[in-house]
Amino acid sequence: MSQSFLARLPLSRFEVDRDYLAREQPNLLDELLSDPTTRVLPIFQGSALLAPDSSLALVPPAAVPDAELFVYLGRSTSTTSPEPVGTPIVAALLEDAGHLAESNWASLRAVGSRLSDRDAGLLTEALGILNWHLSHGFSPRTGEPTVPAKGGWTREEPTTGKEIFPRTDAAIIVGVTDQDDRLLLGSNALWESNRYSLLAGFVEPGESLEAAVQREIYEESGVRVVDPVYLGSQPWPFPASLMLGFSAKVAPGVSTATTPDGNEILDLRWFSREELAASLGDVLLPGPTSIARAIIEEWFGGVIDDGQR
Repeated sequence: MSQSFLARLPLSRFEVDRDYLAREQPNLLDELLSDPTTRVLPIFQGSALLAPDSSLALVPPAAVPDAELFVYLGRSTSTTSPEPVGTPIVAALLEDAGHLAESNWASLRAVGSRLSDRDAGLLTEALGILNWHLSHGFSPRTGEPTVPAKGGWTREEPTTGKEIFPRTDAAIIVGVTDQDDRLLLGSNALWESNRYSLLAGFVEPGESLEAAVQREIYEESGVRVVDPVYLGSQPWPFPASLMLGFSAKVAPGVSTATTPDGNEILDLRWFSREELAASLGDVLLPGPTSIARAIIEEWFGGVIDDGQR
């Protein structure tokens, strides 16, 4: 993988020490929330509070007295942010925005590529762990309600004390090229008819990443591919994925005729660089926050100017 490609992955950036050893401290969150130097990242309906300069608005604990859940994110390592290095940061999941309702809130999809390294990492981390809590309120073993523990990084069964740890869903996403170096893009059934992106899918149990690449591409397009090459990864907390980027080539001697699966993928098109450039405005591409965009631009050879920056 190239450093230029990694630099295109906005949600893989971070400037925070997750400080995992501190999670073992009893009453960690109580101590942090009573410390006026702690800063809190409010999250409401999947969006973060923004400051006037469009950075994340990190507020003192007293500004967010009530929250459905608090999670310790770690300590800032940024030397360019307003808060000093070492500042502890806690995410707060709000049921009601209250006095902050009229403030500026924004989603990670909308602002992720424009945030600083620290803020992009913080918001991605916060959404990932908070989304996990929202879907794991009950034990998969017993069905009993679970409670947050260890600074918000586990949940416990109260009667047994057994811990449940966060899980991340691995998904591959692939830039498929043919012998003429054309790129395969598909239109998903859930999107507008003119929106196209790379083919992707979840890794199944007992499956390698490379096998998932070959299976998913064939299932969704009818095209056999070879030589999967890993490019890089980016968390995608919508709600809990880790996107693993690959490139792959059409197998030698195999037709490039495509057959959309008709379920997830309704249309497939091969694009040369010239054809893609000429289609901008008619064809909508993935947003700049996504790894799909990074892979497409890696193949394209530079930034694609379609007005989404």
